[in-house]
Amino acid sequence: MGRHLLLAIACLAAHLPAARPNILHIHADDHRPDGLGALGTKGLITPNLDSIVARGMTFTRAYTQGSMIGAVCTPSRTMMLTGRSWQRIPGAPAALPDAAAPSTFLPSVLAAAGYRTWHMGKGGNAFTEGLRTFQTSVIDDGKKEGDPATDRAHSSRRLADRTIEFLKEHATRRDGAPFYAYLAPPVPHDPRSAEPRFHAMYDPARIALSPAFMPLHPWDNGEMAVRDERLAPWPRTEEDTRRQTADYYACVTGLDHHVGRIFAALKETGQWENTVIVFSGDNGLSLGEHGLFGKQNLYERGGMHVPLVIAGPGIPHGRTSAFAYLMDLFPTFTSLAGAKTPHGVEGRDLSPVIRGESKSVRDAVYLAYRDCMRSVSDGRWKLIRYPLVDRTQLFDLENDPHELANLAGRPEHASVQERLQALLVSEMKASADPFPLEVPKPAKAEWTPPSKEKLAADDAAAAARRKKQAPKNPKKKQ
Repeated sequence: MGRHLLLAIACLAAHLPAARPNILHIHADDHRPDGLGALGTKGLITPNLDSIVARGMTFTRAYTQGSMIGAVCTPSRTMMLTGRSWQRIPGAPAALPDAAAPSTFLPSVLAAAGYRTWHMGKGGNAFTEGLRTFQTSVIDDGKKEGDPATDRAHSSRRLADRTIEFLKEHATRRDGAPFYAYLAPPVPHDPRSAEPRFHAMYDPARIALSPAFMPLHPWDNGEMAVRDERLAPWPRTEEDTRRQTADYYACVTGLDHHVGRIFAALKETGQWENTVIVFSGDNGLSLGEHGLFGKQNLYERGGMHVPLVIAGPGIPHGRTSAFAYLMDLFPTFTSLAGAKTPHGVEGRDLSPVIRGESKSVRDAVYLAYRDCMRSVSDGRWKLIRYPLVDRTQLFDLENDPHELANLAGRPEHASVQERLQALLVSEMKASADPFPLEVPKPAKAEWTPPSKEKLAADDAAAAARRKKQAPKNPKKKQ
């Protein structure tokens, strides 16, 4: 009888769930996919986040799927917190009826599973409805101390201070509830202001330019004069590009330093060993590549390619070229938490890739920006289509990772281009993308940088349109 009882106890123990981990997600703003020393940028000082790369799984082909507006971060963060694709997020044309239900947002789902949910950082262009479903949300857009430069410079310090307070308080709780902490620093987004000690670490004259640096983009991609692109002179200069890149690096290093303080607090409070740490970015950013300075493009060193590193208990060290979207974090987090993934979530659980059980959860990645750019890649080959100006690019990423040699239209690559075009059509259909890849009267592709007067006139016209389209306030009763 005693032996049978022991056997029953052993069987029961085998089916009991392991302690659910805490989830600490650091989601940076405008962070390039190579934007850590350990991710390939020589001379970039990021020892603390490098340590996560050294012990965790790095997804080298992670992306945000697309954007219908210049503020790419808004749909990006919305996709991540809803698990839905860019045309099915709340408010999008193909959204399901339950897409806007707060109970289906990631913070609500994890809270229902017994997690404490806590957000600190970016609040603007950040899916406000989703942030409201955190049990605690502390907004800091880098505008807290009066002077804009000082405010942004110290945002990473404030983020760390408040997070450390939360971690110390959480460690004293006796209810055993794990936490999901979503840290959203507003850096390295411009204005690129860091504490002076971090700017002093980088000499612009020593910053290496990208092999893809160009003074101007070769044609009109449909979004040539958006706000981000106006942050640098036309044509782009090597001196200005090096200076902006040095400032960008200073912000990343400042963030890394204060992230190190958060890591130290996790260790001091005994929570390090049971915390899964995720580092990612909402979108990438061009810094002179192809003559661009924004995230409103589909190049690999451009707007949609993001960093993604996952480290923690049970997660092996390594790198994977498996395709991933930020919306895949939703079901991956619910898998870690033992929570139920709601109906309508399109993201795919990355756990099988992390555990080595599967090479990938999808065979291709499809990216989109407004009505003017579409791309698809199978890993080696990548097609970018510009329907408004009837231009196509085809790149061999294996042999041309900086996308310098356009192979579109070459007879020897005709079959590859045809296959990629068919793949793009298929991916667009699956994502309910309504925009055409060809238009009846494409515009001229040639582009000349606009004058200051032209930019001012365009801005005034846009403001007038917005004012005309805005709903009118009803008359107040006397």
